[in-house]
Amino acid sequence: MSTSLVRRPTEGAAIAAASRSPRTLPPVAVILADLLAANARGDQHGANLCAHLAVRAAERTVGEQ
Repeated sequence: MSTSLVRRPTEGAAIAAASRSPRTLPPVAVILADLLAANARGDQHGANLCAHLAVRAAERTVGEQ
């Protein structure tokens, strides 16, 4: 039995479409409110996602050189 991933025909098209479409970020204040809500609920994964998103929203050039 193989454990390799099976790519679906539409997967490549969906990834390509997502990379072409602009993704606007919400204001930093909204992201930080979500971060506080995730922390209050003990959602570590959500808090991590919000923290990374807050950095991207605050500094548009993060990771770009």
